[in-house]
Amino acid sequence: MYSKNNKCGGYIFADLATSLAIVGLLLALLAVSLSGFGRFNHYQLVRQRCISAAQAELDSITITGKPLSIEDFKQLWPELSVTIEESDGAGQWKGLKLVEVKTQAKSFNKEVKVELSRYILLKAGD
Repeated sequence: MYSKNNKCGGYIFADLATSLAIVGLLLALLAVSLSGFGRFNHYQLVRQRCISAAQAELDSITITGKPLSIEDFKQLWPELSVTIEESDGAGQWKGLKLVEVKTQAKSFNKEVKVELSRYILLKAGD
């Protein structure tokens, strides 16, 4: 019933099963690495948004003397929160005002915090 030329039948099946298992493992590793890259990119995006929001607040305070309105801030960056602290400069910075802006947001389960500060020259009316 069996021919003498069919000696490799079991070997081809085992080779095919092994190849499929290796391809499946490679696809699973690729999916995990793409997920990691996606999380990293989202963290960097949120971090960049925090930096741009803090920079915009500092620019607004420098130019107009007051921060952005809460409505404008929430319209531009709805997922961010911001705190602004002002103090007088000391030592060689006397006569200047130190403005510290802190922004924060969540990226998946990580907290993103950015702190920027700038010394601003006080105007005669301040």
